[in-house]
Amino acid sequence: MNPVIQFQIRQFLLIYLLLIVVALIMRKCKIDQTKLLILASIKMTVQLVLAGLILTYIFQNPHPVFTMTYLFSMISFSIHRVLSKNKDLSKRFKAVIAASITFSGIFVIVYFVCAVVGESVFNPQYVIPISGMIMGNTMTGVSLGVKTFRELMDGQRIKIHALLCIGASPSTILLPFVKQALETAMLPTLNSMVGMGIVSLPGMMTGQILAGTLPTTAILYQIAIMIAICTVVTCSCFGTLFFGYKTLYDKNTQIICE
Repeated sequence: MNPVIQFQIRQFLLIYLLLIVVALIMRKCKIDQTKLLILASIKMTVQLVLAGLILTYIFQNPHPVFTMTYLFSMISFSIHRVLSKNKDLSKRFKAVIAASITFSGIFVIVYFVCAVVGESVFNPQYVIPISGMIMGNTMTGVSLGVKTFRELMDGQRIKIHALLCIGASPSTILLPFVKQALETAMLPTLNSMVGMGIVSLPGMMTGQILAGTLPTTAILYQIAIMIAICTVVTCSCFGTLFFGYKTLYDKNTQIICE
C-alpha cells in the first residue's frame, strides 16, 4: 500500500471552504447559528492543534507519567462535561456519575490494551487514542442516559406522587424510568454497530487504512474497539442510573424532588 499523503498547509486550508456551503444553507433556512458555526470551527481547530502538539511530544518522549496524566485528563473532562449539563443534581448522584465513568472507563481501557492488544498500559501509542474513543462515547452515552431519565421524571411528577400516596415503593416507581433511560443511552452505539461496514467505514478503521495498515488488520481493531465502546457505555450508564436513582429517595422512602 502507498504511504499516507502528507497535507500541505495550502491544501489543508481548502477544507475550510466547505464551511461556506454550510453557512449558505443555514442562511437560506434562516438558522441563526452562523456565529456558533464559526466559533465551533475555531475552537475545534485550536483544540486539535494543541492536542496534536502535545501528543507529538508524548510520543517522542514516552513516559508513564505523561500517559497517565493525559488519560486522567480525558476522564476528568468527560466527567466535567456530563456534570456541567446537570448542575442541579445532588452531590451523591454526581459522585455516582463520576465513579461510574471512572471505573468503567479504566477497566475497559486496561483490559483492551493489556489483554486484547497485548501492550503495556503505559504505551501512549495505544492508550491515548483508544482512551479517546472510549471516553468520548462514554461521555455521550451517560449524558444521554441522565438527560432521558430526568425528562421522564419531570414528565411524570403527578403520576409519581400518586403512586407514592397509594404506597408504591420508590424502586417500583423509578426502575421503569431507569430501564428506559439505559435503553435510550445504548441505542446510538447499537445502531452504529448495525450499520458499520455497510453504511459507514468508521474513523479508526479509516485512519489505519490511510496510514497504510492492511484492511483486514484495521477491521479486527475496529471490531474490538466497538465492542469495548459498547461495553463501557453500557457499564457506565448502568452504574450511573441504577445506583444514581437510589440517591433520589430518603430513609423514609420518600422521593426527593430536585
